[in-house]
Amino acid sequence: MMKRHVFKFARSRMGFADFNCFLVDFETGSCSTSRNSDSKGLLSHQMNASAPRMCSTSCAKVPEDLPKDNPVSDMLLDSFGRLHTYLRISLTERCNLRCQYCMPAEGVDLTPSPKILSQNEIVRLANLFVSSGVDKIRLTGGEPTIRKDIEDICLHLSNLNGLKTLAITTNGITLARKLPKLKECGLTSVNISLDTLVPAKFEFMTRRKGHQKVMESINAAIDLGYNPVKVNCVVMRGFNDDEICDFVELTRDKPINIRFIEFMPFDGNVWNVKKLVPYSEMLDRVVKRFPDLKRLQDHPTDTAKNFRVDEHAGAVSFITSMTEHFCAGCNRLRLLADGNFKVCLFGPSEPRQY
Repeated sequence: MMKRHVFKFARSRMGFADFNCFLVDFETGSCSTSRNSDSKGLLSHQMNASAPRMCSTSCAKVPEDLPKDNPVSDMLLDSFGRLHTYLRISLTERCNLRCQYCMPAEGVDLTPSPKILSQNEIVRLANLFVSSGVDKIRLTGGEPTIRKDIEDICLHLSNLNGLKTLAITTNGITLARKLPKLKECGLTSVNISLDTLVPAKFEFMTRRKGHQKVMESINAAIDLGYNPVKVNCVVMRGFNDDEICDFVELTRDKPINIRFIEFMPFDGNVWNVKKLVPYSEMLDRVVKRFPDLKRLQDHPTDTAKNFRVDEHAGAVSFITSMTEHFCAGCNRLRLLADGNFKVCLFGPSEPRQY
């Protein structure tokens, strides 16, 4: 039987009997609101009206123009008409870096290990989502590569019928030595975080050494045939905004997709609007140095605005989380390491109940 902490977002507002019914409905693909139609059992009545409602992903009706043979369950369709076919799974809350924009120097309180999702729970939940229409899973953290059973998790997930993409977002510290095995286990896409090309800056920002290891991981991914290798760079004024064009230069001869991310506020990162470098300013700097920058066609669910410099092997993207939101096309769901569930990164955190 599944541990009780799984899908606490449902249990925190429903009786345990209703929670079991919710899981049964999700496993069978049915959707019934009758048992919750009276009061606080219905999740959507308790969510902030300005944010996507969690219940809507399981109880919305399929639009009339949706093909009848569409494999996506109406349980993954929300009231805004978005099909949530992309699941991000956090494998751990732990990380081997202490990036200043991510967490305080002393770290954060962690969920006790016994209350973190087990491998079997992760695979079972992923299977429920994939059987309902999710076709892309991304493994995240914390830092996912520090989880000892990550290879086994990848192997099980990659074998799920209907899954097209199994990706990972990593800081790259331990990736180089693990990536060959991860690829054998079915990992199809790699995102590596790197905010500076200067080793001293890297150590200052992350409070750890390891710049060379990250560069080795990027090159290892290229050598193993990942194309593109996505490199995530959080741009902060006064720290690395002077390196924007240096990052773009990396795309000249290698299949690297540099993804510039606007600095975003998170708990404990002492966010300051003065550190924010908006997309328009970043783009202007790139165009001045690379006038042949061309806009590419984005997929409707892309969070990034994509570009390519003529004759460059790679691409350049901008993730405009702060200045030009992309909520209308967002198709992401998030399963946290402790079993909590979020539809939106900026949505309210679900209370932990044990």
